[in-house]
Amino acid sequence: MAELIACLSTGKGTWGHVARLMQDQEWTKIYLITNDYGKENFNSNDKTELINVNMGQGLIELRDEIKEKLGKRIQESEVAVNFVSGTGKEHMALMSALLKLGIGIRFLALTKDGVEEV
Repeated sequence: MAELIACLSTGKGTWGHVARLMQDQEWTKIYLITNDYGKENFNSNDKTELINVNMGQGLIELRDEIKEKLGKRIQESEVAVNFVSGTGKEHMALMSALLKLGIGIRFLALTKDGVEEV
């Protein structure tokens, strides 16, 4: 088992991808980086924590907010990451925050063969 971190933001059909990824693999904890709309409207499970951030701020400020909010929570030295949902700015901020925290990353996605590392 591992911890999963994913963006939960824009993109048609991407919430369904994130939901299936959450269900099709056993996770110790799931952190979803989202905004007010995602926090209010996404159906999560008991292992999921929705991390509400201000997606409208600049890249550096977004990175710092994600770093501050995730740094207190992540228990592992390596996490699974999914970028199917969200924007390039959100992805870059999340990746930078994780690297600044010294956390290793593995990219996982839902494929026709199930959850796979990419």
